[in-house]
Amino acid sequence: MPRGTGRRSKGQVVLDDVAGQIARGMLRPGDRLPSTADLCRRYGVSSLVVRNAVARLAARELVRGVPGVGVFVADRKGGPGGPA
Repeated sequence: MPRGTGRRSKGQVVLDDVAGQIARGMLRPGDRLPSTADLCRRYGVSSLVVRNAVARLAARELVRGVPGVGVFVADRKGGPGGPA
């Protein structure tokens, strides 16, 4: 088996899990993601790992951050608008 195959980084685990929750509709447009501290506890990772995963979700346009408020699931492209 090639090196690195079958084992995901901690950040990838967080990214895949949150992205999967969005894809399955468990997290819907406009829903607020848990806080960084909550995600750290849930996945047993550092805040840096969570922030990097959230940044990658934002780069994929799956979430959007609102400074001082939180991170929210983005509206789906071509879908109905979410909260302002």
